[in-house]
Amino acid sequence: MPLRLFNWIRASGVGSLVILAIVLLVVFPLVLEPFRLNMVGKYLTYGFVAIGLVMLWGWGGTLSLGQGVFFGLGGYAMAMFLKLEASSPENTAIQSTPGIPDFMDWNQVTQLPLWWEPFRHLPLALIAVVAVPTLLAFIVSYAMFKRRVGGVYFAIITQAVALILTVLIIGQQGYTGGVNGITDLRTLLGWDIRSDAAKTTLYFVCCAVLLASMLLCLGIQRSKLGTLLLAMRDKEDRVRFSGYDVSMFKVFSFCLAAALSGIGGALFTLQVGFMSPSFVGIVPSIEMVIFAAVGGRMSLVGAVYGALLVNWGKTYFSEAAPDLWLFLMAALFIGVVMAFPNGLAGLYEEKLKPWWARRRADMAQQKTRRAAREADEAAAPPASPGSTAAPLAEPRATPLPGSISGQRA
Repeated sequence: MPLRLFNWIRASGVGSLVILAIVLLVVFPLVLEPFRLNMVGKYLTYGFVAIGLVMLWGWGGTLSLGQGVFFGLGGYAMAMFLKLEASSPENTAIQSTPGIPDFMDWNQVTQLPLWWEPFRHLPLALIAVVAVPTLLAFIVSYAMFKRRVGGVYFAIITQAVALILTVLIIGQQGYTGGVNGITDLRTLLGWDIRSDAAKTTLYFVCCAVLLASMLLCLGIQRSKLGTLLLAMRDKEDRVRFSGYDVSMFKVFSFCLAAALSGIGGALFTLQVGFMSPSFVGIVPSIEMVIFAAVGGRMSLVGAVYGALLVNWGKTYFSEAAPDLWLFLMAALFIGVVMAFPNGLAGLYEEKLKPWWARRRADMAQQKTRRAAREADEAAAPPASPGSTAAPLAEPRATPLPGSISGQRA
């Protein structure tokens, strides 16, 4: 049974996913202290954006430079619920208008806006985490792809959407918290999310949701839909001439990436305790593309490793060399992309996997030779007890006619 399970894991392509799960769920919790573990949990929230880009960019062939928009929308949806819970009339009794968030009171807003009301309820907030980014993605992508706008033009449009949303959030300070964002988030249904135990629990929740999302994306890749996405990426006209609606496939992949980014943003808000427009703009959106590029835009597992590596590099370099960390990060990006054009996953596929295959072949040959040698030794007749094996006599030459030994008497 264990051997059958191992063969199924190897054949189904989830072996690397199992290794990642062991690293996240076993190794990191054992070797990292709660503070560092919480930081890894924050890095993993970017993994949702990275695997979404694998499905959108690597498999669908559409590059988006505005994924920070959907990451921020999911984060703001969760932050609005948490802020309303922290802004109870008892906690805001010193305000001019108790029962509303503090930044609204500072900006002379005397009543909670109507569009904030649904976020008093956690189920509605969780629905909004996925629905709001997906709805915006559908509107943008349907309008563009139905008009066959793609490639560089679509990437520029997504950048414009990121810029517009950033300006809108900052400009509406009385309703969104402005440049500071939504801060001072304390509890989730009365559970203090600022404690080490809560952050550790949220880390495991993030890992579980991320692994489930990767299984979903892996299932899509193995299905007919995944095959069509690859065909659309390589030969779009052939897929269209075959009778498929290429634009709707692109809309689907863009909405899927947006939904995954929204989930990552919500988990980021829970683990970090705030959300601001600094995670929505053009710069963070481009960084999210780098996560997928470093890890490998065709590999779900590689994209997660890329998010971990890049964010770990930002933390380590900023702590070790505060004046040079930006240059060190640039060197990391350029070096990885130049040395491994297909990312960390390409390094595995092109270098490590062939080396391991050769090593296994050599080990198999050595085992075969050893077995043959042992079989030969077992087949040899045993010597009789007390006897000494006589040396083999050398062959004697047959005497030629006319020679001394061959003459007649």
